[in-house]
Amino acid sequence: MALAEEQPEKHCWVCFATERDDHGAEWVSPCRCKGCTKWIHQSCLQRWLDEKQKGNGGGAVSCPQCGTEYHIVFPKMGPLVYFLQQVDRALSRASPFAAIGVVVGTVYWSAVTYGAVTVMQIVGHKKGLYVMERADPLFLLMGLPTIPVVLVLGKMIRWEDCVVRLWQRFAYKRALPPGSSRYLPRVGADGPGAGDHLSVSRTLCGALVFPSIAGLVGRLMFRRVSSNLQRTILGGIAFLLMKGVLKVYFKQQQYILQVNRQILNYPERNGDGQTDGGDGGDGGDDDDDDTEDSGNE
Repeated sequence: MALAEEQPEKHCWVCFATERDDHGAEWVSPCRCKGCTKWIHQSCLQRWLDEKQKGNGGGAVSCPQCGTEYHIVFPKMGPLVYFLQQVDRALSRASPFAAIGVVVGTVYWSAVTYGAVTVMQIVGHKKGLYVMERADPLFLLMGLPTIPVVLVLGKMIRWEDCVVRLWQRFAYKRALPPGSSRYLPRVGADGPGAGDHLSVSRTLCGALVFPSIAGLVGRLMFRRVSSNLQRTILGGIAFLLMKGVLKVYFKQQQYILQVNRQILNYPERNGDGQTDGGDGGDGGDDDDDDTEDSGNE
């Protein structure tokens, strides 16, 4: 009896059952906790571990109270199961690197294909095949993927912005009278039209479509040129110039709109005065009512 009184009754901190509720239950004390959180049913702890590990049976789990890592022991397994387990762990560790390799390989071969199609589009189908067949394979594998890279980098060069910036800094300031206090908006990345710098999709699509547009413009404007390569180069230059002029003009007009904007005064509405008058009329009615009440008294 003395020993029974000295030992506290076991309480499971998961299901809150005591040892009197189920005499055949298996109890375990897996951590350094004392008192009411010391004991737990083996089955309750197993379910709690499954919820924490979320399918990862080998993951470490610690006590939420004292932080002690639970010591989990697995039964011995045969050599075949051990071999399969090691293979599964190796595949789990290697799969992220394999996925990265697949993505990089896909991008690389897509760049190679795009470069080959661009070469045939610029110099002609037959001549492009002839050039690539006679070229060194290593040169093709290294050179063709650089074509889309060069196009994207070239698309990122904003020469139109430099022209607009110079135009705005010198031409418009000289047009203002001396001593003018007129505000001029800031020029540069904070100015109008600066949002297209951040459009990755617009830059990428414009760079990849540029060879097709250059070839189309070359066929329309330079039909007398016999060489397909020269036509495409001239068409690309003409397209860039036309697009640049239109873009400079558009941005300059946007800047002029910003310069000539004005902030208007707050309009004084007659409704406010009418509201005040109405309030005054109500006050007069109240005075009349007070007078009548005093007369009745």
